[in-house]
Amino acid sequence: MKEEQISAEEQSKHASDYGASSITALEGLEAVRKRPGMYIGSTDIKGLHHLVWEVVDNSIDEHLAGYCTDIFVTIHENNSITVRDNGRGIPTGMHQKLQKSALEVVMTVLHAGGKFDKNTYKVSGGLHGVGVSCVNALSIYLHAEVHREGKVFEQEYSQGKPKYDVRMIGDTTDRGTIVTFLPDPEIFETAEYKFDILAHRLRELSFLNKGLRLQLTDEREKEDDGSFKTENFHSEGGLQEFVQFLDESKTKLIDKPIYITANEEGVDVEVAITYNTSYSENVVSFVNNISTRDGGTHVSGFRRALTREFKKYGDDNGFFKKVTFAISGEDFMEGLTAVISVKVPEPQFKGQTKGELGNSEVTGIVSRCVGDALKTFLEENPGHSRRIIDKVVLAATARNAARKAREMVQRKGALTGSGLPGKLADCASRIPAESEVFLVEGDSAGGTAKQGRDRHSQAILPLRGKILNVEKALEYKIYENEEIKNIFTALGVSISENDEGHRILNTEKLRYHKVVIMCDADIDGSHITTLILTFFFRYMRELIVNGHIYIAQPPLYLVKKGKNQRYCWNDKERKEAQLEFSGGKEDDDSVKVQRYKGLGEMNAEQLWETTMDPKFRILKQATIDDAAEADRMFAMLMGDEVPPRRAFIEANAKYARIDV
Repeated sequence: MKEEQISAEEQSKHASDYGASSITALEGLEAVRKRPGMYIGSTDIKGLHHLVWEVVDNSIDEHLAGYCTDIFVTIHENNSITVRDNGRGIPTGMHQKLQKSALEVVMTVLHAGGKFDKNTYKVSGGLHGVGVSCVNALSIYLHAEVHREGKVFEQEYSQGKPKYDVRMIGDTTDRGTIVTFLPDPEIFETAEYKFDILAHRLRELSFLNKGLRLQLTDEREKEDDGSFKTENFHSEGGLQEFVQFLDESKTKLIDKPIYITANEEGVDVEVAITYNTSYSENVVSFVNNISTRDGGTHVSGFRRALTREFKKYGDDNGFFKKVTFAISGEDFMEGLTAVISVKVPEPQFKGQTKGELGNSEVTGIVSRCVGDALKTFLEENPGHSRRIIDKVVLAATARNAARKAREMVQRKGALTGSGLPGKLADCASRIPAESEVFLVEGDSAGGTAKQGRDRHSQAILPLRGKILNVEKALEYKIYENEEIKNIFTALGVSISENDEGHRILNTEKLRYHKVVIMCDADIDGSHITTLILTFFFRYMRELIVNGHIYIAQPPLYLVKKGKNQRYCWNDKERKEAQLEFSGGKEDDDSVKVQRYKGLGEMNAEQLWETTMDPKFRILKQATIDDAAEADRMFAMLMGDEVPPRRAFIEANAKYARIDV
């Protein structure tokens, strides 16, 4: 791929010429409100937060162009959002073709912006050009304020329509753009912004953009000193700090990350790599600061280079001589944590939400850049290189043992007919879409669940005690664990390997489309739930991704007075029930409250009507919004490193429920 060469002098000239003429308009906004999912992915909580990313991306593009150093995001009390930056400010001059202010064009015309002019932005995350105009179309209110050329300009909109022409309202010595918007409740299923979701993305952006300062403020929550909840994000180490952050709960194998920067054919490649002693991989990728959760050509190039260079190094030095089976690409990924960030002038994303990069030329570029750097690292750091190769050999040995263990388990299952575990009380239906299985903590609760279930569609699999912590166990040990074997055989899934040694979960014979984890509502129950979720995340992730895993929510209390009774799932509901039954008297001793600590404290009828009856039960669906963050959390909660877990518990202690 060739790129037009532009001198520093010409770049400076083009930057100073950034004005109304730089804004290119392609077409209108008509379809956005009718089919919002086409533009922002969905109208659920993901789509709601996607609005923020679209506005923030514009500020990030200003940073990439060299003009923005600070970005401020504020959640207001009514769940409106303000994004403020100190970039150049959106142009406000007259657009010659449309005879409107360039600000109005950017805010109201689909595919309009400076992103289509390569002289304005060399690289950009928002190349589709529908970002802020979509935010405007899907907001019941939006206010844009621009500080530019010594003046302050503003315009307000409702559902994408301007309330008045762009107007000048004062003088300023500042520069930048301030966008405040309130999502339209008629469009979105939820209106509440989550601080943690926003904080996670801003933290990512701070790692991806060394030196950039970002701040998140939540005006809905105050700290002890009366100030609003605020978190600042800033990184001078960039991707090197990013991989260390992702690996903070794991034992490192090499002293510091392998850091790679290169440029080829106009594509900037930045990669940070480290290894730890765990048994899983964690590869995170970005294109122009946009998270590519589904990978793409840049990730393919990275994997190709890593496998090629490490295998060649091991072969050349005789490190694989004693290995009696083939080393696969999967073996080089065990214990790997890597962040891949590329800047591509004209990226080809698959879909507006930009989940996967499609530029074929990027595969070779990343492969060459990463390969050259790894070759140098391996030659100059023999100690670290040998440590990684030893890890690869152990991974290959364990993988071979795991394959044999899997085959043994699956062969035994086939020899016993259906292979279903004896503890499983199966349902009558053989239609997976209408069948569900409850993984129940303990034989006692399992017995109660068997009595209370709908036998046509609900199966029960009791689990004895705490299942194996797969975060700390070698893979072959996992397939030897009785409870895990029961889960595999009950669900009807199996694991095989592809040509590269990657585990493949075979779900064609999945017997239930709902797998419900049902544990006690106490600390031990929460721990067992986390153990089971860790197992699904590491070994049956596709079941989570495809929406098959759920967590039952048994009630915490039963409030009774006379013939009145109500099940309550939290303290707020309990207090409301107590007040209602007592006629508003808080100190009425005739309110009887039963606290359920275990499922076994309920009889079959109670368990059915509160936790298992599809008409009234509450199920939480397990989802993966961010695989890298999920990896970090499971490693922290279930891994060997104590300090990060202690810090997490201390930081979240005020949200904990204390069982007495």
